[in-house]
Amino acid sequence: HHRERAAYLLSEWLGWGIVPPTVIREDAQFGVGSIQWFIDHDGWHYFPMLEQRPDLHPQLKRMAVFDLLANNTDRKSGHVLLDAEGHVWGIDQGLCFSAEPKLRTAIWDFAREAIEEELVAAVAPLVDSVPAEIAELLSEEEVWALRNRANRIVRLPFLPQPHSQFQYPWPLV
Repeated sequence: HHRERAAYLLSEWLGWGIVPPTVIREDAQFGVGSIQWFIDHDGWHYFPMLEQRPDLHPQLKRMAVFDLLANNTDRKSGHVLLDAEGHVWGIDQGLCFSAEPKLRTAIWDFAREAIEEELVAAVAPLVDSVPAEIAELLSEEEVWALRNRANRIVRLPFLPQPHSQFQYPWPLV
């Protein structure tokens, strides 16, 4: 639940609005956990959006940058939702922020493309410091790794390409 909340806070801090509002509840029926705003969506997921909605490509590419930064190891196509207003949301961030490089995503279609300057500028302050409200939800190693990934984005502002089949989640959708 900490990673779900940290992903939401990072998304908001960046000003990207990718992760739906997420809170930690101490008094939930089955114990401590996170609760996330429900996204009413039309059933579309990443692959149909990519193929049929080129107008959504900037939002999808921004999500790819977010996943690189957060080290998302579980970005399946079905974790990418489109609401009625045309906003693309990313759900299920529970496997983000590992200190070890584990990026696993369905969003490889923008590999080797340059990351836009405004996205790099948003990420750049994380090289020096991670906001306390995010850092307190992660281990010291995870905070250090987040700063290193931010540094990689600033120094090498291109989306990576997959190096093995293990960088694709299963199931893909």
